Amino acid sequence: MCIIRNMDRIEKNSSARITKNEVEHLAKLARIEIGDAEVESLQKDLDKILDYVDELKEVDTENLEGVAHVTGLSNIYREDEPIDKDDQLRDAMMKNLPAQDRGFLKVKNVFKRK
Repeated sequence: MCIIRNMDRIEKNSSARITKNEVEHLAKLARIEIGDAEVESLQKDLDKILDYVDELKEVDTENLEGVAHVTGLSNIYREDEPIDKDDQLRDAMMKNLPAQDRGFLKVKNVFKRK
């Protein structure tokens, strides 16, 4: 597709990096309907995005250390550890339940059975 797209640009002498057909194809893949005015607008927007990507490609990153994120934050969550069971507390709570079954709160069905 890149070869064909490059040939389209040479033939049309267009400065657009992405063709209207490609925009329409992307819209079809995304399953969105777009009008002619939107095609031109999206074509310009996508060209700007591709220009920005080209700018990013020119940035010298040779001596930079790779990072996963730039905030420097680390995991602040506590470790997942089991809590000791207090049988008396559990039994007291179970006594206050309107309905229970084998040590669990029993509730009305929320899904219909077929």
